[in-house]
Amino acid sequence: MEDHKIVQRNVALQREWYGEPLGDRVRRLVVAFDVSQAYLAEVLGISAPMLSQVMSGRRAKIGNPVVLSRLIMLERKVLTPEVAAGSKEAIRAALEDVKTARPTVSRDNFPVGAGPDDQSVLAALREVAEDENLLDAAELLDAEFPAIADLLRRAGKTA
Repeated sequence: MEDHKIVQRNVALQREWYGEPLGDRVRRLVVAFDVSQAYLAEVLGISAPMLSQVMSGRRAKIGNPVVLSRLIMLERKVLTPEVAAGSKEAIRAALEDVKTARPTVSRDNFPVGAGPDDQSVLAALREVAEDENLLDAAELLDAEFPAIADLLRRAGKTA
């Protein structure tokens, strides 16, 4: 199979498995935390070349579930009020927290559901916007940023 077809196939698989291409997810983290791709790889516990291959679609998946857990942890930490506000101290603490985390991964504790971190993020979103505004924002972001849209949708649903 030609190289560009392999990349296209892998990116399509990433959309299916992860909701969007991993390159998009990782680039958002690089920007949000204002770090290099190499440093982000170190935080995640993956080699920089491997992260580059996953981002470019030369590899389809992150094979190590702990690395994926850390990626999800970072995505959640981006949404905490202090990190979202750009606090250098909060950003540094979040990166260090994830870097030193030793998540155990099993079908019962994989960090994708609504956990304590999600609840504080949902509450923070509800404090700054009305339900209908959150749902409208989710609609606008759905095509490009489905994970963020999902979070906004969950925040926009009244309990």
